[in-house]
Amino acid sequence: MKTAVKVFLLGMVVYPMVCSAQANGCDAKRSSIEKEITYAQTHGNAKRVDGLETALAQMNANCTDAVLRSEAQRKVVASQKKLAEREHDLQEAKANGKSAKKIAERQRKADEAHAELERVQLEASQ
Repeated sequence: MKTAVKVFLLGMVVYPMVCSAQANGCDAKRSSIEKEITYAQTHGNAKRVDGLETALAQMNANCTDAVLRSEAQRKVVASQKKLAEREHDLQEAKANGKSAKKIAERQRKADEAHAELERVQLEASQ
């Protein structure tokens, strides 16, 4: 039972990391997982191999370029929403006369959201 849980958790950790490489397509992700499997086998890490094989099976069953594009677009929309919320919080803090420290914190969060949006848009365009 513990092994099954560990394999499942490992798959949950590995699968998103592999799928985050959207710009490279399904073939690149498949190749990356296969390399990780080879590395894990070489180092005698059977549990990691099991988790990676599960991730590979999930990726093979679910990965298409259309799904990757859709996921990338969803991330862009989510990042745009987050940026709008952060900018609204910043404007609200300025309008309510919050302290300079609070305004600076909200500005930092807005800047981080903007950088995240740019990163996600770049990934989606590749």
